[in-house]
Amino acid sequence: MNAAWLWKLLQRLLQGGSVKAAVEGLGLPLALESVYHLLRRLRERLTGLRAALSQEQNAPASSQADPLLQSVEHLRQLFPKSDCPCSEFQLHFQRLLLE
Repeated sequence: MNAAWLWKLLQRLLQGGSVKAAVEGLGLPLALESVYHLLRRLRERLTGLRAALSQEQNAPASSQADPLLQSVEHLRQLFPKSDCPCSEFQLHFQRLLLE
């Protein structure tokens, strides 16, 4: 999965959809189990992701209870003009989002 697909998936989740519905709606070329694995890896790396984002800008107020979705909002706020904040993160910080 590339960064653009990941961003589309995260946006769908932010809108309140389920992982399964997001995968089906986007027509992702991955098995559902693979997407769950990818999201688990991303969740395991949230501490580093959030620390990097917070170095640039304080996290926005969020109504989301899920730390992953809070981070998605933070990415969106930090790179508001980007079509793919996941790619922008990688370019800006010179590190992989899933690193």
